[in-house]
Amino acid sequence: MSTFGKTCSSTLGLCALALVFLSVKSVSAQTCLTASDMGEAPRSALLNTAKRYFDMAARGDAASLRQNAIPSLAGSFSGIETAVKDNQSNLSGAQAVPRSPFLFKAEGTAPIERAEFLCGVFNKSGQTSDSAVFVISNLPPGTYGVVSLDVAGPKGPYTVSFVLQQQTTDWKLGGFYAKPSQVGAHDGNWFAEQARSFKAKGKLHDAWFYYLEARELLAPVPFMSTLTTDKLYDEMQSVKPADLPPTDLPTGSKTFKVTELFPIAMDKDLDLVVKYQSADVSNTTQAFQDNTAVMKALVTKYPELRDAFDGIVARAVEPSGRDYGSLLAMKSIK
Repeated sequence: MSTFGKTCSSTLGLCALALVFLSVKSVSAQTCLTASDMGEAPRSALLNTAKRYFDMAARGDAASLRQNAIPSLAGSFSGIETAVKDNQSNLSGAQAVPRSPFLFKAEGTAPIERAEFLCGVFNKSGQTSDSAVFVISNLPPGTYGVVSLDVAGPKGPYTVSFVLQQQTTDWKLGGFYAKPSQVGAHDGNWFAEQARSFKAKGKLHDAWFYYLEARELLAPVPFMSTLTTDKLYDEMQSVKPADLPPTDLPTGSKTFKVTELFPIAMDKDLDLVVKYQSADVSNTTQAFQDNTAVMKALVTKYPELRDAFDGIVARAVEPSGRDYGSLLAMKSIK
């Protein structure tokens, strides 16, 4: 199944991606060119295209973005439209500075199940300060580009990234990703330092979640790794708690099945999201009561969370995928 045309969203910054990216081992017939490798013409084409698409997103012009999208994405564009609408206030009138682009070439006659692109200079230990790795699943043969832009928005710094695919002489939109690059005044390096501080205090759950947030903020897109994020990954392994997420979370009369637990940035706050299984969320009064019970049980089980998060978001999720969410400030969870 082709990975093009897929979309995703979150309260961290709605996103729409045309690709699904995984951490996998390298296979043949894939090459990556950095900005210094690709020459002036393709480098300028990638940068100018990304700037043009950014201007469209900043104006809220989803229709023009759709007209310039690859066919598989244009046929399923609702995720992009939502992302553009929800992020326009953060992008409108903002200055965007592009980072150095990357150009990928995938050869062959069929989609590559696991395509890994090694970009820049590597040494015997792996990545260097000048390298990056991108890993893509089910990638059809073709030529692709990734351009990230640093945006000085009215609500703080943002990162906007475009996945591009070359069709004849044009670069078409293949994916869009927008997210804040800070939580309040704190960037990824700050969260990494806080994670180390939590680790030193024996608060391994807090440390684990702060490492996750550091990685989220430092990587412009989730399908990219660098020397910095690789080092963070190695650090994380020493604090990874064996009881996350807690499969069973008893709350007195009920026991809930937790499926996911992860940090999320919401404006200037860092909250913790807990997702759990629910048979039915149509009764919102009951769903809210269950959400509140799950939040209380979570901080009872892990009291150190009160030191790391501003609030908790509980989401009851039906087998169909429909969910119901509630947010409580940490001080309100008693």
